[in-house]
Amino acid sequence: MLEHGGRLRLAAQQHGIPLADWIDLSTGINPEVYPVAPIDPICWQRLPEDNDGLEAAAAAYYGNQQLLVLPGSQAAIQGLPALFRPISVACLTPIYAEHLQAWQRAGHQLRRLPTLQRALAAATPNLLLCNPNNPTATAVPRQALLDAAEQLRRRGGWLIVDEAFGDAEPENAVVTLAGSDEWPNLIVLRSLGKFFGLAGARVGFLFGAAEKRERLREMLGPWPVSHPARVIARCALQDFAWQETTRQRLLAASQRLAALLAPHGEVSRCALFCTLRTAHAAALYEHFARHAILTRRFTEHGLLRLGLPGASSEWQRLGAALSETGLSR
Repeated sequence: MLEHGGRLRLAAQQHGIPLADWIDLSTGINPEVYPVAPIDPICWQRLPEDNDGLEAAAAAYYGNQQLLVLPGSQAAIQGLPALFRPISVACLTPIYAEHLQAWQRAGHQLRRLPTLQRALAAATPNLLLCNPNNPTATAVPRQALLDAAEQLRRRGGWLIVDEAFGDAEPENAVVTLAGSDEWPNLIVLRSLGKFFGLAGARVGFLFGAAEKRERLREMLGPWPVSHPARVIARCALQDFAWQETTRQRLLAASQRLAALLAPHGEVSRCALFCTLRTAHAAALYEHFARHAILTRRFTEHGLLRLGLPGASSEWQRLGAALSETGLSR
């Protein structure tokens, strides 16, 4: 199993600090979760059904009816590679490591490349990327993605875009076009875990060609998403007022976090996290851990990723810890 953020219990054990004392900034999940209303008890008694309004709510929210509901976008990450014959796949790296592992396990040859231009020049049939990228927080402009999809279509290839962190800044999103007549080779993954803060519900979506959706649906088997999770997801997707307020709040918070981190290295940000590029990434990770603040380190790339603090006390603790680093830029 790959290492992921959110392993708070392990960090508490390793550092001898009570679990309740920690701030978890390791995941990039919205610290202010969508307010879930009480769930009708019937949801626990009845099997979920596809015509409960979730697909319609998702189609309206994402602007695309070519969708498949998933038990988290992780299900697509693991299942998608089996839908393609083993072939060369270009990946913009660094990237969420589960993607790499899944494609390798399915027998594909990976080309790890740093930019979209390099990936297209490599002339591989298929191209995979996160936008905004996890862990670097950088984004590829929407038009550049569409140009890439067109180039790949002409060579019989596919563009797969993981937009798990794309809800708060939709200007670069291509989810509305995935699987359309004009962009049949575009596949997009989405998740309710980040922007909505509903990681525990395990709900995600795949948008793309019907043939790929149908094959993945067969792989998942019946009732892949629980009845309560479907109800919660439908409510969150339909709450446009909460979504707009949350976008504004997250953007302001990420700008605040980027300003806090700027003296300590090169900062890139998206709405849900900031990534610090510094030679001191490993040392900063340990420094924060001693202050009961869990971050996410990518030592191989010299990166430290921090999600957004929630309460004002968390911002104060992070600021205090940063002031005590003793490390220069």
